[in-house]
Amino acid sequence: MFTRDGSNAYKPGLQTIIKLCEKLGNPHEKFKSIHIGGTNGKGSTSHMIAAILQTSGYKTGLYTSPHLKRFTERIKINGEEINETTIVNFVQNNIALIEEIKPSFFEITTALAFEYFALQKVDIAVIEVGLGGRLDATNIITPIVSIITNIGWDHTDILGDTLEKIAYEKAGIIKPGIPVIISEYQPEIAFIFTNKAKETGTNLYFTTDIDITEDHENENNLQVKVNNEAKYPNFKCGLKGKYQKQNLKAVFKLIEISDLLGIKVNIKLAIKALLEVTSLTGFKGRWQILGRDPLVVCDTGHNEPGIRLVVDQLAEYSYKRLFMVIGFVKDKDIDKILRLLPTNAYYLFTQPSIPRGLDADVLQDKALKFDLNGEVMKDINKAISKARSLAAKEDLIFIGGSTFVVAEIEEI
Repeated sequence: MFTRDGSNAYKPGLQTIIKLCEKLGNPHEKFKSIHIGGTNGKGSTSHMIAAILQTSGYKTGLYTSPHLKRFTERIKINGEEINETTIVNFVQNNIALIEEIKPSFFEITTALAFEYFALQKVDIAVIEVGLGGRLDATNIITPIVSIITNIGWDHTDILGDTLEKIAYEKAGIIKPGIPVIISEYQPEIAFIFTNKAKETGTNLYFTTDIDITEDHENENNLQVKVNNEAKYPNFKCGLKGKYQKQNLKAVFKLIEISDLLGIKVNIKLAIKALLEVTSLTGFKGRWQILGRDPLVVCDTGHNEPGIRLVVDQLAEYSYKRLFMVIGFVKDKDIDKILRLLPTNAYYLFTQPSIPRGLDADVLQDKALKFDLNGEVMKDINKAISKARSLAAKEDLIFIGGSTFVVAEIEEI
């Protein structure tokens, strides 16, 4: 599977997932869906929208990847994970088909999600792209709206070595006549989306008319302005991290056009849902606070733009000393990431326990070139314990660098 083994497990193209779903009776055609792609912010955006839909009275499916602790986290209805018996039955009932057409792990999982949502008669499902967009297994759906969060450097060995090439792959989820929302306006690649929208006769919505800022009187409250006018009540977002403001712009754009999509959204309930995202959907790992005195935070940001957001968020905090428990996978451009990291921190170099995991000794050697100093502790939880033993209550401990580092934290 790609999450463990990397690009060697990646199987592009839609032929196999189409054949698999045809044999299952095309379950993805039996419910409405929202398709969400992009480099960063897909998971946060998916969970916020799912929370809003389910509090607005819709039976809401949610399909995301990868999982942190349990495979069942990937497939949920109204925040409840699929049960293991359903998974076992799906595989047993379709083992001959699986052996015949040899779908990838992600294709099997996608088909399982589609069938589960269809059998459970969800009103709508929020479907997160696995990788890229154009050739991703999820791209056989015809959603009521597509959302592309942003474009950044990741999976360049598969998606291309320029932002334009990556944007082209992400724009592949734009379909004829289906509205598309672009969360972040990036001038250098905006033309990719405008051209695709013209080509497909699609209504394209950038979010440049939406501004989300902190309330001057209470920085924990957020204000939303549309065309410079306050339109929604001030609210708190349960997902922490200033970078969520960019994701929220897509969420509010979706609310803005909800009538056109045939969705009824109760604003008061939507505001409440944004505060309660984690309890409603079980979302974990995005600027999640694990402890205080010292402050301990983890985040799954794992590529150059994701780590840049993490570093910007760290700069918002006051602390005496900073401890960084970090580990990565082998297929990232580590030098680009390491040059972003603060040199005033003490590093615990660690590694995720998967084949793709970058050896912590190799990571330390690379880090030294960027004046990042510390020690190697290959076991993630021992590294966290060491950081806690070194830190005083006025210090900050950050844990991250990879989804798979965060996944191994025992206290999540």
